[in-house]
Amino acid sequence: MAKPKLVTGLFRSRTAAEAAVDAILKHGYTRDDISVLMSDATRTKEFGLQARTHAADGLGIGGAVGGAVGAVVAAIAAVGTTLFLPGINLVIAGPIAAALAGAGAGGATGGLIGALIGAGIPEYRAKVYDAELRGGGILIGVEAKDDEDVQRLETLLEELGAQNVRAE
Repeated sequence: MAKPKLVTGLFRSRTAAEAAVDAILKHGYTRDDISVLMSDATRTKEFGLQARTHAADGLGIGGAVGGAVGAVVAAIAAVGTTLFLPGINLVIAGPIAAALAGAGAGGATGGLIGALIGAGIPEYRAKVYDAELRGGGILIGVEAKDDEDVQRLETLLEELGAQNVRAE
């Protein structure tokens, strides 16, 4: 059996990122299959969550967002592992967070690019993602179930406006 491939795409807005998560969920994936990465500044700006509140832990999140919880916020709150890496101001949720947590602090000590490489993203792509995340982008990733699904996910993300869609 081939190793699952991580399909990633960058989104420039909360609305587009939420549409992507909703579409991925409709294709049979669960929130536990989806990784979300964004800067803490983006999280605060787009979702109104303060890093030092319980809202970041998923507690009281409805009030923090103003009632309707978007899919990306729900994904961050619902996944088993959410990391906030203060040294690089990055919020990571989903399987990528679990991979980084399992690897220890090595990814965090290497900065954002090191964290992305630690999650299995090649260095050249990690540098692109680094610039985009610092510029307010939201990275959505999902482990494809099989090779056929890789193509479906790539097409889906591209149709929803993702930039730099790739499978690793």
